Formats: sequence, structure tokens, C-alpha cells
Amino acid sequence: MTPGSVPGWQEVAEHFAPDAPEALGVAVSGGGDSLALLLLLNDWRLAGGPRLRVVTVDHGLRPEAAVEAAGVARICASLGLAHETLNWAGWDGQGNLSDQARRARYGLMAEWARAQGLRDIALGHTLDDQAETFLMRLARGAGVDGLSAMRARWRRHGVSFHRPVLGHSRAALRAVLVARGQRWIDDPTNDDPAYTRVQARRALAALDPLGLTAETLAGVARQLADVRRTLYGYAHAAARAHVRVHAGDLLIARTGLAALPDEVARRLLQAALLWINGADYGPRGQAMTQMLEAARSGEVMTLQGCLMRVDGDDLRLTREYNAVAGLRVPMGAIWDGRWQATGHDTEGVEIAALGAAGLRACPDWRAGGLPHVSAMACPGIWWGDELLAAPLLGRANGWTLRLIRGEEELRTALLSH
Repeated sequence: MTPGSVPGWQEVAEHFAPDAPEALGVAVSGGGDSLALLLLLNDWRLAGGPRLRVVTVDHGLRPEAAVEAAGVARICASLGLAHETLNWAGWDGQGNLSDQARRARYGLMAEWARAQGLRDIALGHTLDDQAETFLMRLARGAGVDGLSAMRARWRRHGVSFHRPVLGHSRAALRAVLVARGQRWIDDPTNDDPAYTRVQARRALAALDPLGLTAETLAGVARQLADVRRTLYGYAHAAARAHVRVHAGDLLIARTGLAALPDEVARRLLQAALLWINGADYGPRGQAMTQMLEAARSGEVMTLQGCLMRVDGDDLRLTREYNAVAGLRVPMGAIWDGRWQATGHDTEGVEIAALGAAGLRACPDWRAGGLPHVSAMACPGIWWGDELLAAPLLGRANGWTLRLIRGEEELRTALLSH
């Protein structure tokens, strides 16, 4: 397979080998890339491949978007495929529009997939997207992770996302459509120089005479992806050797951390933060540089809702109390994305952080072995303002708290990059 070759359904199917899903979601905007992917996947379906369900996300940012989504629906109907349009109305005019729209898009698609009983969604990103992303991240001074190739597959919100045509050029996918007489939609924003991606696209065209083609830059990104995987492999080994869980906190051996190369230690700390706070993305750049320096010197630091401090021979990473101070969920729900309680079936019982009031109700809280900052952010079982139980501090009263993310989840996260 070469980047300029016109792909067939067999090349798409190779991405999913050896265990192709029985059913597959397909994200289609109506643009050439995703529409060509849909046709190729439908060829595979007709040849015995997975059942398909199609989704389009209308971000509500262009009046034409609803018409484009309706066009996708008509194409799907002609192919005998189920289609659904998801609408996003979350833009309030503040912050980074592209980033918010992207996060919302993945969140909506994942929720849709789970409701349909789907575990996999295919996306139409191409080799050109790979090269454009490389240039945009290079302009931001990104490191190895940022410059590494867009991943061909990854998990988010409990769903596996796939890019089965990432090795093919945009022109090759357009050729699929032209050969079938299938028209596609060109989003006008793809020619608007106000968008960074359009600027990167134009820069690629200017760099072509120097040999800096999309194929060249995508190849460099793939090489850096190999470097990234190696670094995360070392971080995974370091997590096994130097990290343990204590009542929802992570303890990292200081001598072990000190012996790690900076790039490995940085990834270990970033994974530890995400393990605790459950965020989609970890801090990067200067924030992680400062955290690594603080970890090396034993300084106290808060970052992304977590607190890091020295605890004897270890660094302790714990949830910051202010990040969960107002969080209350009913029994049966998951608190802070990682704690679940079981116990007496009492109406009105909630899970909330202990805080100062909870510690006052547990005069022997120190017997649990947690420092004050960790104990403050611990979940407790409350009935209104009355603390019924604090299982992590030794006051169970018939209640239990289960941590739904363990050490293995931390290690798995490091290997999934």
C-alpha cells in the first residue's frame, strides 16, 4: 500500500484485523474523506464485514451544516444504512472553539455509540491530516508526544476510535468518489486562512519543492511515534517498580523517580495525574516541567486538581480538596469518576468529600494513616449534614468504598499511548 494508491475495502479491513468488530459506527460529515471511508466500509459490509451505523455531528456553527447532515442521511438511506445526526449547542463564545467542538464531538459520538451497543467508531482522517497536524504542533513547539503521529486507534469515553485510512492521501480518497460518480461537500472553512489548519495546508504546498511533502512529514511523525511508544514503555515499567496505591492516593518512590530520565519521569507523573483526576488530557509543556522540578526537589505543588507533596520516602499524589469540595452524588453513582459506595439502602444518602466537618466527626481519623490533605478530600457517606461513615478512615459503619481504577489501570494507560 502506498499513500497515493486508491484504497479498496481490503485495505480498510486490514486495519481491524485480526478481530474485526461485528458492528461498527462511522462518523461522516459529508466531506470527501469521511464519505469515501463510508463507501469503502460499505463495500466491506457487503463482502461480509461488520454491520454499520452512521453518525453526523452538527456543531450548529454554520447554517449549511444541517443541510449537509441531511445529505449524508440521504446517501445512507440509498445504501440501506441507519443514520443519526447529533446536535451540539454548547458554544458560548468563550475559549478555544475548535478544541471545545472537538471534545464535544467525541463525547457525543461516544455517548451515541454506547446507546447503540457499539464499541468502535471509524473516522476519516488521512495522511494529509497527519502532516498538517505535525506542522501545527511544530509551530507550537511541541515535543515528542505532540509531534508523534496521530494514532490509528485509541480509546476515549469507553469507545475505541479508529482511523483506518490514515495511511492514504486525501487525493486517493477523492479518487474513490470520482470513480463512483459520488459528489461530496467541501466545507468553506477548509479555504478560510483564519484557521490554523488551512495555513498549515498552504504551508505544505509551499514546502513541497523542498521535498517536505505530506508523505515525508507523516513518515517523520510515525518515527516519532515509535520513540513515544518506547518512552511510555519505560514509564510503564517504572510504574510497576515504583508506584503503589494507598486509599486512592498514588505513592511514588522518590529514589526510583530520581533515577528516571526526565522524559520517562514526566510521562509517569502525567499518567498519575490523569489516574487521579480522570481528565481527558494531561497538562503539558511548562506545567509539566514545573511539576517535574517540584517532584525532584520535594516541593509541594498543585496541578489539574491534584496535590503533590513529600511523604517520607515517597511522593504522594492526592486529590485536591478544592476540586471536589462541592461534589455530591447519590448512592449508586460514581463519585469523582472513581469511587463507588455500597451499604445500607437509606434514602437521601450521598457521597461527598469529608472536608473539615467530616474530620471533626472522626476524631481518630489519623489512625487511617492518611495525611490531613488526603483525608480532607476522601469520600464519606453523608445524610444531609450528618456523616454516616468514612470507610477510608476506619469508620465503616457497614459501608464500603470501592476504587474503580486500580494500579493496573495506571499501567494500561501508559501502554495505550
